[in-house]
Amino acid sequence: MIEFDDLIGSLNHRGIGWETFTLVACLAAAYGICWLSGRRQPPESVLFGRYLVDGLLFPLIALVLTYAARKILGGLQPVPLLRLALPVLMSLAGIRLLARVFPLVFPRSHLARRMETLFSWLAWIAAVLWIMGLLPAVMTEMDNVRFTFGKTRVTLLGIVQGLISSGLVLVLALWFSAVLERRVLRDAVSDLSLRKVAVNAVRASLLTIGFLFALSVAGVDLTALSVLGGAVGVGLGFGLQKLAANYVSGFVILAERSLRIGDTVKVDGFEGVVADIKTRYTLIRAPDGRASVVPNEKLISERVENLSIADPRVLVSTEVVVGYDSDPDEVIALLCDAALRTQRVLADPPPSARLATFGNDGLDFRLLFWIDDPQNGTLNVRSDVNLKILRALREARIDIPYPQRVLRILPAAGAALPSADGGTRDDATLSRGG
Repeated sequence: MIEFDDLIGSLNHRGIGWETFTLVACLAAAYGICWLSGRRQPPESVLFGRYLVDGLLFPLIALVLTYAARKILGGLQPVPLLRLALPVLMSLAGIRLLARVFPLVFPRSHLARRMETLFSWLAWIAAVLWIMGLLPAVMTEMDNVRFTFGKTRVTLLGIVQGLISSGLVLVLALWFSAVLERRVLRDAVSDLSLRKVAVNAVRASLLTIGFLFALSVAGVDLTALSVLGGAVGVGLGFGLQKLAANYVSGFVILAERSLRIGDTVKVDGFEGVVADIKTRYTLIRAPDGRASVVPNEKLISERVENLSIADPRVLVSTEVVVGYDSDPDEVIALLCDAALRTQRVLADPPPSARLATFGNDGLDFRLLFWIDDPQNGTLNVRSDVNLKILRALREARIDIPYPQRVLRILPAAGAALPSADGGTRDDATLSRGG
C-alpha cells in the first residue's frame, strides 16, 4: 500500500495540469482516429463497435498514445496519472476484445457471456493490483506455488500465464475465422452449404493451429502429443467410431450437397425443412414447429427423400365427390379455376383435374396442382383449395352427395316379416340414404 499511497500523493505535483491535458489529448486523438476510419463500418465490427468507444481499436490506440506520452513527458516531469491510465486501458482493451468477438462468433451462447463476465472481473482485478503495486508480490507468491506431474514441475504462475496466452490466441483465431466468413466467404461462395463447409473447415484449422501455438507458448512439449494422437486414433477406431462416422458424414453431406439448408426432406417418416447442418447432426424442422435431430450417419446410410434436390416444386392433390347427374366438364373447369385462384398454387404447370373412379356415392374427381414452397406446409394450401372448391360447387348448385348405404335385415330362425301386400316373407331388404 506504500507504493499506492506514494502514487496518490504524487498526483499533487505542479505539472498535473499538463499531464491531464496530455491524457485527454491522447483519448481525443484516439477517438478522432476511430471516427475518421470507422464511420462506415457495420455495428457488429470488433474494431469499432457500435459507438466507436466500445470497440477494440479505441483503447488500443489510446494505450499506444498514452504509453508514448508517458515516455516523452516522463523525462520532463513526474507522470503518475499516465501511469494509472496504462493498466486501465490495457484491461479495457482485453475486455473489449472478448466482448466483441464472443457475440460475433457465438451469438446465442450463454456460456460465452459468462466467460466474458469472468474475464472482465479478472482483468479489472489485475488492473487494481497493478495500480496499487501489489501485482509483483502476487506474482511472486503464485510462482512459489508449485505442482509436480511426474518429472515435470510447474508453477501456478506458469499455469495462469499459459491460460491467458492460449485464451488470447484462441480468441484471435475465432475472430479471424469470423472475419474471413463475413468478408470473404460471404461474397466468394454464394451457396449456403458450401459456405458452411468452408466456414467449418477454416474454423477447425485455425483453432487447431491456435491451440498448438498456445500450447507451445505455455511451454508444453508438442512431441508428447504424438502419444496422445495415437491414443485418440485407437479410441476413434473402437469406442468413438459412431461419433467419428457422424462427423465425417457431416462433411460428406456438405461437400456433396446431397442435402442443403432449406431443402424439404423426409427421413424415417419425419418430414420438414433442413434448418441447419452441423458437423455431427442435421436439424430438421417440421411446419408445425417440431424439430428432429438426425445423426449425419443416418442421412448417409439410409434412404432420404429430398423434395427439393432437383426441383423445388411439389405436386399436391385433393379429391372431391359429386353426384352422378353432374356435368364432368363443368366440374373439371370449376376445380382448376378454384386451384388457380389460390395464392400459392403455380400457374405453370397449370392445375389439372381428372375423373378418377366411379364411386359408390358419386363421381370421384382428383385435382392435381403444384407449389414451389413446400417448406411453408402443404396442408394449409390444400385447405385453401378445398374451401374454394366447396364455395364454387355450391354456387354452381352441384350436388356433393351424402354416403349411400344399403341395410339388409335378416329375420331370426322361423320368424316371418310382413310383406308390402299384407302377406309375409322370410327377409326384407331396406335401403336408406345418409
